Amino acid sequence: MLPALTAERRAAIVDMVAQRGAVRAAELAARFGVDTSTIRRDLQTLEARGELCRVHGGAVTVREGAPAKGGVLAATQEARIGRAAAGMIADGETVFLGPGRLVLEVARSLSSHSHLTIVTNGLDVAHWVATNTSHTLIVTGGQVEGDDAGLVGQLTRVALSSLRAERAILELDGISAVGGLTDDDLPQAEIAQMLLEIGSEVIALVPVERVGRVAAAYIAPVSEADIVVTAREAPSAFLWDLSEAGVQVVLA
Repeated sequence: MLPALTAERRAAIVDMVAQRGAVRAAELAARFGVDTSTIRRDLQTLEARGELCRVHGGAVTVREGAPAKGGVLAATQEARIGRAAAGMIADGETVFLGPGRLVLEVARSLSSHSHLTIVTNGLDVAHWVATNTSHTLIVTGGQVEGDDAGLVGQLTRVALSSLRAERAILELDGISAVGGLTDDDLPQAEIAQMLLEIGSEVIALVPVERVGRVAAAYIAPVSEADIVVTAREAPSAFLWDLSEAGVQVVLA
């Protein structure tokens, strides 16, 4: 078949997925006379619009009740980032988990680990760990603040000053080669600074849309993060800048 215009091809792909429930990338490439890399870009765009869900080798219809448009892609990215970070944790370790959606995905992916000690100032994280795993759980005290139910304040700082974790996993609102590690929440930024001073290995989780962004509260230079984990859809220019600054970036 002769190559179709991009918009026409993508509309036809959506129709095929709706009719069949699933399609394979190789089949689409042959059907429209393009290479598979073009089809992958099509599927990525259509997933971002919420019109289908990518799977290995092709795409399927969006499940009923799944979030629409960019929500499908965002949820997929969050899960991938969580699995990638959890894969860096070894059985038997003590790990600090901050609050946030990405960190909650890490906690979910740690359910298959054994004998972990998890320290957290995130109430959502603590609740999930307590009700779904047998890990040892230590919750810092403090005042609840923000939509992510994070604990902050003097009680939190006192608790962390007497605890040690081999790794600290934090979700940040901004990372930039020039602007450094930043967050929109000043109390959480102070917690992050404290963890850096303690000397834990810091794994920073950054949503795609926050890569290259500078948030309100400065934490530290980017070099202070041992590993940065984001999704592979992050802007390549900003990722290149981080690599040039010597940051180890893991793309999930």
